[in-house]
Amino acid sequence: MPKLHHFTLDPHCRRMRLALGEYGVLARLVEEKPWAPSETLLHLNPAGHVPVFIEDAGHVIAGVEALSEYLEETRSVHVHLIPGHPVERAEARRIVAWFDNKFFGEVTEPILSEKVIKRFAGMTAEPEAGRIRRARELMRGHLEYIALLAEERTWLAGEHFSIADLAAAAHLSTIDYLGDVPWADNPVAHVWYSRVKSRPAFRTLLADTIPGIAPAAHYADLDF
Repeated sequence: MPKLHHFTLDPHCRRMRLALGEYGVLARLVEEKPWAPSETLLHLNPAGHVPVFIEDAGHVIAGVEALSEYLEETRSVHVHLIPGHPVERAEARRIVAWFDNKFFGEVTEPILSEKVIKRFAGMTAEPEAGRIRRARELMRGHLEYIALLAEERTWLAGEHFSIADLAAAAHLSTIDYLGDVPWADNPVAHVWYSRVKSRPAFRTLLADTIPGIAPAAHYADLDF
């Protein structure tokens, strides 16, 4: 069985777990600590970053974008997560970049670092409330953008479910685990996320638990 080296709350790893689920690929999860990469991880990917996917034959694919393309090329028999038309592909990849860069920098990284990474890495400094508060404020604009896309299209990048939906849902699921998404403020984004959350591939994420950090009460609830 293939292996996926990951960190449970890392949004890029979560996107790959969702993609594996959509493609129907079973993989053994190997938990890593991004703040203290294991010798095994450093051997597989000298950058020390996750996700890293290992095929049964021993081939190593490191990095979220490389792995996203690899899975589409090797596992997309009945399911395609990257659109076929060049314009549609470009739009899906643009939205992925929005969440992996802009949303990550403004929302995911500050909240995840302050509420989780500092604690697990043994940092003595208290979480910076200002960073968390600012990230929550900026999140509202991102939810509005999701709502705008969701109102204009069937899915975020167009008529078909794609890597764009996976990227957005992966980042939001990380924050939602911690209970920091103001769903009540944006019903349209809420409905879109509910549709993604109800997909079978999402079940493995909804079963996640982090030692010492319980998920929000509604996290695994499909009718939240």
